[in-house]
Amino acid sequence: MTDSLGQSQVLPYLFGLAKKGVKIHLISFEKKEFSKDIPRIKKLCDENGVVWHPQNYTKKPPLISTVRDIRKMKKVALALHEEVGFDLVHCRSYIPAIIGRFFQKKKNLKLVFDMRGFWADERIEGGIWDIKNPVFKKAYNYFKKKEVEFFNESDAIVSLTHNGKNEIESWENIPNRPQIEVIPCCVDLDHFRSDKVDKIDLEKKRNELGISTEDFVLGYVGSIGTWYMLPEMLDYYAVLRQQKPSSKFLFISREPKENILNIALEKGIPKNEIIVTGTTHNEVPIYVSLFDFSIFFIRPTFSKKASSPTKQGELMALGIPIICNAGVGDTDLIIKDANAGIVLENLDTESYQACSLDPSDYNKSEIRAGAEKWYSLKNGVEKYFGIYEKLLK
Repeated sequence: MTDSLGQSQVLPYLFGLAKKGVKIHLISFEKKEFSKDIPRIKKLCDENGVVWHPQNYTKKPPLISTVRDIRKMKKVALALHEEVGFDLVHCRSYIPAIIGRFFQKKKNLKLVFDMRGFWADERIEGGIWDIKNPVFKKAYNYFKKKEVEFFNESDAIVSLTHNGKNEIESWENIPNRPQIEVIPCCVDLDHFRSDKVDKIDLEKKRNELGISTEDFVLGYVGSIGTWYMLPEMLDYYAVLRQQKPSSKFLFISREPKENILNIALEKGIPKNEIIVTGTTHNEVPIYVSLFDFSIFFIRPTFSKKASSPTKQGELMALGIPIICNAGVGDTDLIIKDANAGIVLENLDTESYQACSLDPSDYNKSEIRAGAEKWYSLKNGVEKYFGIYEKLLK
């Protein structure tokens, strides 16, 4: 809960559910480097009626540390069940679902499997696990078998995308599958509002970052990580800067600046056109408001059928048009439905040159309406509450 994803994609839902009368005990594993933020998150949880039980996350040695964390999670959850006697376990992704199945079988509790993506395939496709290594191959096969079990036996399944749901429903080895609810990575539409961005503060940020009012700003927000195609995004910018000579590429990211600059320089992009700055989740709206257009290219692998980029809802809520690649989750569908930008079928110079990045071609209110339709946090909370009601009534 101390990293940005926990704060944007877990806590807001739980706080919303707590306001509707759901009594929630939250077990999460926290990275040591973010531990200083635990008191702040604890205070937030207390204020919003969520009882948080943070544990220390371990990463090394691979797999063995995961087994230890699973055992610890089970121990903590068992003690909590003895104390408060909860009725339902809501498991975010595959590791917690192992514990969820235990409670479902041994304690007769309802199990919500919030899959978040095809996790085992992500490990392989992201290069985290090497399938040639017999240990990782065994782990992959174990979790693929568990995946089928989770889909067959859970009382409810949540997918981030319709694309992921359709994929699961095409499998012949899950005859017992319950109904799958689609809830994408929602966004707090009240926080991501362009009319809440102070114009004076915006100009201060512009000056601090060395961006003139004449500059065309292409923007990227979030970590680069395993899936985002940084070289290809920089290739795109290299074409863009020929079309729009007064341009800047602004990265709102905690990625080390040199990691981006080194690749940019290789592609002939001047250092002064690349701006990299980190910020808190609370300040993202003001930085993103500097964008004329935003970009994200994601590797379109099998596992990405179930991926819902958190940044997409945030960008659309602020009315920022997007350029992205095809083949990732429901991104294509949503961009086209909301007239929120450009979807590229091919990532090549010819396709980049054909793009017309004129912000006046896009209506900010229309893009915002698309975010309200697809990414409303309020709607996401209502869907989760509906699942709970159906299982527990």
